[in-house]
Amino acid sequence: MTTTRFKQGDAVRISARYAPGHVRTPFYVRGKQGLIERVLPRFINPELEAYGVNEGTETQLYRVRLSQNSLWPDYEGRSSDVVELEIFEHWLEPIQLVANEKE
Repeated sequence: MTTTRFKQGDAVRISARYAPGHVRTPFYVRGKQGLIERVLPRFINPELEAYGVNEGTETQLYRVRLSQNSLWPDYEGRSSDVVELEIFEHWLEPIQLVANEKE
């Protein structure tokens, strides 16, 4: 059994790195925080695979839920609207939220 760095419900920040080249993390979510919606399987790292240097290295994938209001401050939809994205572990940083931010 493989252990994972994060579990469902954990608060995370998506790294604000601006790496050039082939990355699978959309620009508009970098530096934003969300919650782990679910833990997905491990996959070959596509960022390394694109350059032929992966050699089969796997990395953990997570589905991360972000509030649309946190992504687009002028969003006029419901405050409960979310975006869910699949983000690889090496793009995620743990954060601590106070109790009322988790709701």
